[in-house]
Amino acid sequence: MKALITGITGFAGSHLADYLLAHQPQVEVVGTRRWRSPMTNLRQAAGRVDLRECDLRDAAAVYNLLKDVRPDVIFHLAAQSFVPTSWSAPGTTLDTNILSQTNIFEAVRALELDPVIQIACSSEEYGLVKPDETPITEKNPLRPLSPYAVSKVAQDFLGYQYFKSYGLKVIRTRGFNHTGPRRGEVFVTSNFAKQVASIEAGVQEPVIRVGNLDAIRDFTDVRDMVRGYWLAVNRARPGEVYNLCSGEGITIKELLERLIALAKVEVEVKTDPARLRPSDVEILIGDSSKFRADTGWRPEIPFDQTLRDTLDYWRQRVAEGAPVNA
Repeated sequence: MKALITGITGFAGSHLADYLLAHQPQVEVVGTRRWRSPMTNLRQAAGRVDLRECDLRDAAAVYNLLKDVRPDVIFHLAAQSFVPTSWSAPGTTLDTNILSQTNIFEAVRALELDPVIQIACSSEEYGLVKPDETPITEKNPLRPLSPYAVSKVAQDFLGYQYFKSYGLKVIRTRGFNHTGPRRGEVFVTSNFAKQVASIEAGVQEPVIRVGNLDAIRDFTDVRDMVRGYWLAVNRARPGEVYNLCSGEGITIKELLERLIALAKVEVEVKTDPARLRPSDVEILIGDSSKFRADTGWRPEIPFDQTLRDTLDYWRQRVAEGAPVNA
């Protein structure tokens, strides 16, 4: 079996590559990267995956890639995935996320391939969630509150449309917040962990700068999430949409407090207005019972372990000289 991972050098992509190499040795792993993609996340997979340079926004490049690789499974993870960036660059976010996926679908059709295609959609699609609508099921209305969320709604519905119109075996996974080692430092858990590690190392003043701490999120360890992606392409039903989440909510304030409890130094917390968004999703707690029933998946890694592993990751990165720009 040959699996293509778009965005293999990224957070989830690199963890998925690690999972396949460790637990699915029968799978040949191919991944897309851009010429400027950092290779840091693929240290463990170095030399064991087939890396292909490809700009997914280039239809011809995508066609040639799929013509050569002819994958049995496609994990489409590449995206502009940082919500605040979508506010400053909405056009780029929409172009990157929607056009890239369209190019993949069209190449699959033109080449008459028949892979199972998993699309990494997002809980951000739900957007404005009312308190009486939690835990959120797949039937909840979509009320996106950012350009990023709108782009993911488009990806989601494109997946459904290509399944219905052309029979593409598309599985849509709406992943709720997932975190862990290698998460980009702009994301909340990783950002807080890096600040703690930088303070411990004496390269940042003992102040953690934060945004909205009242939002409630449903976190899953990335290593559980990518195991879910594998189960999705093997056990889930094409054309269906699935929530992947823990089913438990935590405020960002409590998350921060649990990280600080792991710190080796005293810290102060200050609100940074630059970290506040024009509009924010206040609560996201999901219901993954549909996905669990179809695949047997469930999260296995406790969140406290995720926090410890993320903090240890940043302690190592800071020790290696990672720039401090939290």
